[in-house]
Amino acid sequence: VQLQASGGGLVQAGGSLRLSCAFSGNTNSIYAVGWYRRPPGKQREMVVTLNREGATNYANSVKGRFTISRDSAKNVAYLQMNTLKPEDTAVYLCSAFSAAGTYWGQGTLVTVSS
Repeated sequence: VQLQASGGGLVQAGGSLRLSCAFSGNTNSIYAVGWYRRPPGKQREMVVTLNREGATNYANSVKGRFTISRDSAKNVAYLQMNTLKPEDTAVYLCSAFSAAGTYWGQGTLVTVSS
């Protein structure tokens, strides 16, 4: 499975961005997808996961502001980010989980200015 994330950029606090993650390869094996982020100088952290049944798990810091969705027909996952804050600044990575392992995209940088 290969992943390609896009949609990052510079946005002012309070603004919105939508990230996309395109999947290719053995996508039928994917049972869950997720978005993670790595803030500057910090460890990677989970943002949200979405499993095949539609169950989501959001980090408390993004609940009510971020929304994950997946278009299985197009093999794309999205992360809609609203009311962005400077502390959301990070490299955002998409991931795919399958029985064969966990796959990662290359990341897309989101910078939120105050």
